[in-house]
Amino acid sequence: MIQTNNDETRTAVRKQYGKVAEKNNAGCGCSDASCCGDAATNAQIVSMALGYSGQEVNEVPEGANMGLGCGNPHAIASLRPGETVLDLGSGGGFDCFLAARQVGKDGLVIGVDMTPEMISKARRNAEQSKYNNVNFRLGEIENLPVADGIVDVIISNCVINLSPEKKDVFQESFRVLKPGGRLAISDIVATAELPKDIKESMAMFTGCMAGASSIIEIKKMLETAGFGEIEIKPKDESREFIRDWAPGSKIEDYVVSATIEAVKPCN
Repeated sequence: MIQTNNDETRTAVRKQYGKVAEKNNAGCGCSDASCCGDAATNAQIVSMALGYSGQEVNEVPEGANMGLGCGNPHAIASLRPGETVLDLGSGGGFDCFLAARQVGKDGLVIGVDMTPEMISKARRNAEQSKYNNVNFRLGEIENLPVADGIVDVIISNCVINLSPEKKDVFQESFRVLKPGGRLAISDIVATAELPKDIKESMAMFTGCMAGASSIIEIKKMLETAGFGEIEIKPKDESREFIRDWAPGSKIEDYVVSATIEAVKPCN
């Protein structure tokens, strides 16, 4: 029964973001609501509000930035030339293309997304803009299509909260990281017990709200997976844009954006 529910949840998420990719919508953050006006302009405005610079939002291929996120993982990733980077839930490729510039021609960026429409979109963006050090793979973040111990840094932007099996996501992340490899994630965390009506709303789940785990729960999952040097920093100012994801629901009283960092020990 649990597995059936998890599969139903993944199907709902896949369907929702498939529609976003096909319509080329610009989401208001991670919500499924489309902002008014020009999609590309809205995506830039949303991303800059989340912490990206004007240069970052302008240097990626057109259509890669869809305004889907809750922070900027690059602000904490400290990517270096030659590194291999994995983006969990890569969408149209926005964060992958930014990472590709930082790791350079000797580095590699792998984007994994379970939505075929997003993968197709990202691959077109990469081909048209000649990004030769980016590779997009169709797959679930709970079962990564990535070999053991080859990744230096894992980034992700408001995606892990969408997984019904977060424990597996962190275990898989640990598996693919090299010893000394690190997580640099922006995601939504719960700061209070979510009301029943929010928990049971699939629209709130696919909008990156109802699936949020608490900081204590996330830390425990990371520790169980084997990670150390765990730092989870909630950003209270994010409540301002989260309020717009579901106006009138008071969701901002229950969830907040946070940065999540951890390291795979060398021994």
